[in-house]
Amino acid sequence: MKGKAMPQGSTCCASVKATTLTAPSYHELLHPLQPHGSITLIIFCLVSCLFPACSREMLRNGTIKRSWEYLCSHNKEKTKDLEDRNGDSTCEDCEDKFDFSVMSYNILSQELLEDNSHLYRHCRRPVLHWSFRFPNILKEIKHFDADVLCLQEVQEDHYGTEIRPSLESLGYHCEYKMKTGRKPDGCAICFKHSKFSLLSVNPVEFCRRDIPLLDRDNIGLVLLLQPKIPRAASPSICIANTHLLYNPRRGDIKLTQLAMLLAEISNVAHQKDGSFCPIVMCGDFNSVPGSPLYSFIKEGKLNYEGLAIGKVSGQEQSSRGQRILSIPIWPPNLGISQNCVYEAQQVPKVEKTDSDVTQAQQEKAEVPVPADKVSSHLQHGFSLSSVYSHYVPDTGVPEVTTCHSRSAITVDYIFYSAEKDDTARGPGAEVALVGGLKLLARLSLLTEQDLWTVNGLPNEHNSSDHLPLLAKFRLEL
Repeated sequence: MKGKAMPQGSTCCASVKATTLTAPSYHELLHPLQPHGSITLIIFCLVSCLFPACSREMLRNGTIKRSWEYLCSHNKEKTKDLEDRNGDSTCEDCEDKFDFSVMSYNILSQELLEDNSHLYRHCRRPVLHWSFRFPNILKEIKHFDADVLCLQEVQEDHYGTEIRPSLESLGYHCEYKMKTGRKPDGCAICFKHSKFSLLSVNPVEFCRRDIPLLDRDNIGLVLLLQPKIPRAASPSICIANTHLLYNPRRGDIKLTQLAMLLAEISNVAHQKDGSFCPIVMCGDFNSVPGSPLYSFIKEGKLNYEGLAIGKVSGQEQSSRGQRILSIPIWPPNLGISQNCVYEAQQVPKVEKTDSDVTQAQQEKAEVPVPADKVSSHLQHGFSLSSVYSHYVPDTGVPEVTTCHSRSAITVDYIFYSAEKDDTARGPGAEVALVGGLKLLARLSLLTEQDLWTVNGLPNEHNSSDHLPLLAKFRLEL
């Protein structure tokens, strides 16, 4: 935790049937053969001194609990199957309702772990090996049994030899998009055969060799899925997954990558009547809650005039020496408007049932925009809310989705179609129905203090430096 102070206060949620993180034993902490036992012991002692009651509660049984938070009190009984279900998750009123769960999880590419070993100095060496980590990750996926998985940092060789075969054996259909250039990883969206049919696969490459700004190899992946329900017709569901650029000082690239993803979502989710089908957008956005990029997603608008490029993601507080975002941020030949839609009609789409997306499907016509029509205002046409509220109820202590030697913050999100005033609320709050989607429940997150009681991430039982996010939705038909 270089240069970071421990936060004050924490709340440990009660659970109906909780998933747990396990703390190292005193033997593990003190054993002379543990490479970084002294670091772990210091962290443990510091937490114990500053937060004795909470530390004793969490470490008495060596576990931290992540509880299910029910967002609609009258649906609590109907969502009991979230904790442990092995069969069909469709709700009882299957003729007019369709329930499904979504997990977003950055599983930490092994090559990236090894290239950034300074972030994991607090970890025991054995827990960092892929042969140790993958079984744990797969165990988590099996336990939660989500209907849709949005995975980031999926290493290509591991995907082909282990990840995809393992998930297919669990009943998932998998689609994968590798980063461009020489990057070793990419994003995957996997969904249960029993729940959905695949309508289209739409990868998005954020690197454009003809545009100097877009020289990074991040990608997105957008699927259009059809729920399998006993009706002649039902709304499609658009699932998007991405991993935006990390660099805290390149907010111009982050915003442009996000605009490209939103343009593709708009194209995929657009319906004949001019509306959009329900949307779930997941990923590692490398931006913190309340940042301009985060606010743009939720509010649908952003005036970036005078905004320093390092302030866009909120990862760094100081903007000293940083330039201001240019107007416009991206050049006209990108072919995406300030409303984050394609400026001209795309090449007609061919519905796909596999991952063989043609190059023609990806090409976008480019129409320049007159300079006098460009402003510093970005917009998008979706009403999106975050599944998570990002702060522990009552205490206001920040929740985190990632924790390693240098930081513990929230950068991972699940956004979904919702009304403008439908922000993520506390347990028992009513959630308005919009676009056919209702948020029923979410798996609670943890605080930085919570995670350091189990020696941060990764650890013996949690094998990524990110926590999995999980939510259950209801589609009203």
